[in-house]
Amino acid sequence: MFLMGTLIGAAVYGAYVLSRCFFRVEEGHLAVLTAFGAARTEADGTRLRTWGPGLHTRRPWETVHDIPVMEQALELSGEKGGQTAMAGDGTVLRFDSTLRYVPVRENLGNFLFGLRAPVEHITGLFTCLLRNEIANFRAPNTATTLTGSPRKAALSAGDNSYALIRRERRLLSKRIEDFCHKEIGAKYGVQFVGVDLTDVLPPDELARALNAVIAAQNEADTAYARAEAESQQRVLASERGVEIARARALATETEILKLASFLSELDNQNTLNLYVSRRRAEVMSESRTVYLKGQ
Repeated sequence: MFLMGTLIGAAVYGAYVLSRCFFRVEEGHLAVLTAFGAARTEADGTRLRTWGPGLHTRRPWETVHDIPVMEQALELSGEKGGQTAMAGDGTVLRFDSTLRYVPVRENLGNFLFGLRAPVEHITGLFTCLLRNEIANFRAPNTATTLTGSPRKAALSAGDNSYALIRRERRLLSKRIEDFCHKEIGAKYGVQFVGVDLTDVLPPDELARALNAVIAAQNEADTAYARAEAESQQRVLASERGVEIARARALATETEILKLASFLSELDNQNTLNLYVSRRRAEVMSESRTVYLKGQ
């Protein structure tokens, strides 16, 4: 029984050791091996040795470090991920941005072992660069001043910074991208690809004020449109009323002219008095009350 248990234990341990001798690397990833804290290097001893996608062998005591070499994106957005920065006029703005980078194969040692938390470090560095660029951002036409004072130039450019940044977002993104290309380089083991400022949000007070202005403008436009529609309806109704009154007046005029012509013809025939007497008799016969004027 003891021998059987020993054999089973040896078989299990052998299977475990055998499983530790192989490792797999996925597509878009590279692997680096370390043994007792030291990374395996190439023959020259200066560059890390890397393993590409596929199945590879290793020593059981070696540790595999898997590094994605695809383009990485740091989403700095939302309530927690969004970054705040103070503009030149003191307005605190919140930015939703995306930082894109790719680890460099030749400098993976800096990325893996040069920093305790490389992603957090790059995020913090990018945040500092973003705040610095926003604080000193000014329009192209205020890049130089006659006084030559950088402080005065920054203050003059800081007027209405929110509107300026919203209008010149592409220029700001270009400046941040150029600065990141310069600062985030080989010393961090990554290659900077680009930055996308997805949104620029004002402070809550300014946002409420802007919303109030927009709501008031919409309400004024609605009231103006409604008043204009009602005025047009009244104008059309008045024009229609004038046309109807004119038609009625023309009909009355025609009737009067017809009656005058008929009476004139009766007068020419010396029968006007007889017609008037007959019409008076007809009216008197249909009336219920008759008022006679005394002589």
